[in-house]
Amino acid sequence: MQNAVHGLKKVVTIQDLSCYGKCALTIALPVLSTAGVQACPVPTALLSTHTGGFGKPAVLDLTGEIDHIAAHWQSAELHFDTVMTGYLAGQAQIEAVERFFERFPQSRRIVDPVMGDNGRYYSGFDDRFAQRMALLCKRADVILPNLTEAAFLLGIPCQPQCGAAYAEQLARRLAQELGVRAVVLTGVQSEDGARLGAGVLEDGRFTLALAERVNAAFHGSGDLFAAVFAALVTRGCKLQEAAQLASSFTAACIAHTAADPGAQEREGLRFEPLLGRLAQETDAQCGRITAK
Repeated sequence: MQNAVHGLKKVVTIQDLSCYGKCALTIALPVLSTAGVQACPVPTALLSTHTGGFGKPAVLDLTGEIDHIAAHWQSAELHFDTVMTGYLAGQAQIEAVERFFERFPQSRRIVDPVMGDNGRYYSGFDDRFAQRMALLCKRADVILPNLTEAAFLLGIPCQPQCGAAYAEQLARRLAQELGVRAVVLTGVQSEDGARLGAGVLEDGRFTLALAERVNAAFHGSGDLFAAVFAALVTRGCKLQEAAQLASSFTAACIAHTAADPGAQEREGLRFEPLLGRLAQETDAQCGRITAK
C-alpha cells in the first residue's frame, strides 16, 4: 500500500448514507480505504435504513449540501483523482453532480447509473429519470450500468440475463449513443451461465471479467463492485484488470455471506471479514503496475 498519507490517491464518492443495512457509503468508505485510496464522501441523504426490506425509513435530504461541500473544497484548492457517483434520488441530485463535475474538471468521472435491476425500475424511478440519467452519463469517463440500467438508458426492451455477444452489442451501443470512452456492463454471464461478472468496452475492445457464479443475491453487491473498481482504476489499473478483481472479490463476498444459513438479503454482504484479502489483492495488483 502507498506509504505516505499525502501520496494516497483521492476518490470522491457521491451517494447516500444508510445507518443500517449495508449499501452506498457504508460499503464505499471501508472498501475504498482498504483498497488503498483516500475516500472523500459527499452524502446525498441520511437514511435510518436502506429502502430494501426494512419498511419506510426516516430520511434527511442533503441535496442542498452537495453544492456547499463542492464550493468549500474548491475554495480550499483541493484536488481529487476520481469522482464516482452511486444512487441519486432525482433530477435535483443529478444537476448537483453535474455542477460538481464542472468544479473539478480534472477528476476522472465514474458514473454508476443506479435505477433498477432484474428488468424493473427501483421505486420512484421511471423512463423520464432514465433519460435524465443518460445526460449525466454523457459527462462520464466510465459508466457502470447493469443490464437492466443499460436497456433503460438506451430506451429498449430489457433482457435481464445475457451472454457475452449481446452484452457487447449493448456496450457498443451505449458508447456510441452516450459518447463515453468506456463502458463496464455488470451482470454479464458466460454462455453456459457458470460464470458471472462484467463486460468491459474500452477503446473499441470488448473483454470479459467473470468469476464463478454464486447462486445467491444480497443487497449492495453492485455498490461493492463499484467501490473496488473505482479504487483500482484510480491507483492505475487498466479497466479490465479492475473489473476482474472487482468481480472476483464481489463473488467471494457473496459466497462467504451465503455460507451462513442465517444470512438475509436485506442485511447485505458480509464483506468485512474479507477486507484483509482485498488489501492484499489490490496491493499485489497495483504493485505489478509500479514494477512495470
